[in-house]
Amino acid sequence: MYISRKHAPEGRGAKQPKWLLATRLAVAAVGVVGIFGLGYGFGTGTLHFKDSTNPANKSLPTKLDYSSVDDVYRAIKANYDGTLDKAKLLDGMKTGLAESTGDPYTMYFNADQAKEFNNQLQGTFSGIGAELGMDPQNNLIVVSPIDGFPAQKAGLRAQDLIVSIDGKSTSGQSVDEAVTKIRGKKGTEVTLRVLRNKKEDLTLKITRDNIKIKSVKWEVRDDGIGYMKVNQFSDDTAALSQQAAEEFKQKGVKGIVLDLRGNPGGLVTAATSLSSLWLPEGKTILQERRGQTAVSTELASGNNLLGGIPTVVLVDAGSASASEITAGALKDNGVATIIGVKSYGKGSVQQIMQLPGNAELKVTIARWYRPNGQNIDKKGISPDTEVKMTDDDYKNARDPQKDAALQFLNKN
Repeated sequence: MYISRKHAPEGRGAKQPKWLLATRLAVAAVGVVGIFGLGYGFGTGTLHFKDSTNPANKSLPTKLDYSSVDDVYRAIKANYDGTLDKAKLLDGMKTGLAESTGDPYTMYFNADQAKEFNNQLQGTFSGIGAELGMDPQNNLIVVSPIDGFPAQKAGLRAQDLIVSIDGKSTSGQSVDEAVTKIRGKKGTEVTLRVLRNKKEDLTLKITRDNIKIKSVKWEVRDDGIGYMKVNQFSDDTAALSQQAAEEFKQKGVKGIVLDLRGNPGGLVTAATSLSSLWLPEGKTILQERRGQTAVSTELASGNNLLGGIPTVVLVDAGSASASEITAGALKDNGVATIIGVKSYGKGSVQQIMQLPGNAELKVTIARWYRPNGQNIDKKGISPDTEVKMTDDDYKNARDPQKDAALQFLNKN
């Protein structure tokens, strides 16, 4: 999903980029990034909202009467056997309001959560290094372990169902609740019980660490193929991918493998810059729609330094959001072939707004569509050639997906 920061917090610079997130709601930053709400002013009798531009919600009042909520508050205050915290009560109400949408990507962050959320988006966090989400049955799943970090080293894989955390069931838990339990100080250990392929029951002990992700790595192979691995779409992605492209061009590579496996997303501006390395100016990268109305279109900048070089994009179940935008844009514009397995399927658009006290609201405002007109939400992008990774491949460090890409490029 990508987020438009039209209400950037003070002190974070003048730029207000669009953001495209995968399901970064969790262990990647292993921060609490899963409770978003709306509204301010507990105790005034009403919650004040910015008037919605969505016609579907025009019948709702501009001010919500929450006197019945006040009744619950008074009952708790009078009868609860324990000490209540005003800030937590307010956060709980805002959280509940956001959750009432039934949309897992509409969330409320208090000030601390907002700060940690933004750190995650820049690839700086502490935890085990994995992205979490929910499957259609509301099971807690791994979207992707991040390459080279504790989760991957311990054997955690994309689409693993997390059954328990430190012996406690995840049934009924939200992503942010799971994150709270998984996060911790560097050097401490968390035990995850996971169900793989709906049949293999595993227990993994993972030692937490500080994590800083370099978004792009690349090399020119001895066979003349350029290999570019993009781990996530961050502030440094455009510059690093440009450096990679210049090296590829200088060394005259005969083909390129763009590896987006396990990439959960990030900045939509970074996805646009990366896609533009292959696409002529003006080519459509994505379109944003609200209902059936197009509200925004992202176009290639015309860099296309790598235009005309045969390219394979590698995707898997951990490729989400910005990864899917890039893969879809290159495929639909006829400049790349996709190999791997079906991608995650993240096609909704979010906007972040600043709230008082440095809190933030992330709310789903639209859907994004590929150049071919398809929305991939909960569907993903199917590869041109499907190549799976087996358990034996993982155990023996084999990579048949990458091998298939190299074989394709060496034959063409």
